[in-house]
Formats: sequence, structure tokens, C-alpha cells
Amino acid sequence: MTDPSTPPTDYTLTLREEFRHHLETFYAQLKLAPPYESVEKAIRSLTTSVHALPPNERARLATDAAARWQHFRQAFEASGLSKKHRGIIGGLARNRSSLNLPSEYDQFLNLYS
Repeated sequence: MTDPSTPPTDYTLTLREEFRHHLETFYAQLKLAPPYESVEKAIRSLTTSVHALPPNERARLATDAAARWQHFRQAFEASGLSKKHRGIIGGLARNRSSLNLPSEYDQFLNLYS
């Protein structure tokens, strides 16, 4: 039984930090400077979409990596990040094996094909 005086856990901050880490990793592996304004816009977009979810869906994101990555991809696209460095990243994405990124990052890379 849960303690009614304990507020429900809000996973938004954790998701924001995880998303920021993935964006930093993505651009570092591509050896590109992240477009900082668009990165911040992506994080705000993720925050807005997560806050719009019912609490049980927010909690599910903490344990469901596929759902998390779907939200990360939506925020990446909604922020315009997929339009930045488009030619460079599109070229790099064609030789996917040389990028040394985990397969989850295909969620971002597929937006460039």
C-alpha cells in the first residue's frame, strides 16, 4: 500500500536528462556541434508532451524504453533538429555502421533518410 502523503513520482526530470544525454551522445559521435537552441527546444517539446500524459503513462515511460524513444523521436522531429545539419547527417547515416551509435539512435537517424 502506498503512503498517501507521498506525492506520485514525476519522471519528467529524469526523462529530460536522459534525452539531453542522448542528444549529446548523438552529436558527439557524429562529431558535430549540437544546434543548442534546437536542442533546448527539443527538451521543452519533450517536457510538454510528457506533461500532457496521464500519470500512469508517465510512469510507464520510466520502464518502457520503446515508448521513451518514441517520445524522444517526436521531440527531436518537432523541435526541428531533424532539419539541422541535414546534408551532413544524411550522408553519415548512409554508412550507419561507421557511426558507432547504439541501434536506438536509428530513431533519430531514420529522420534523415
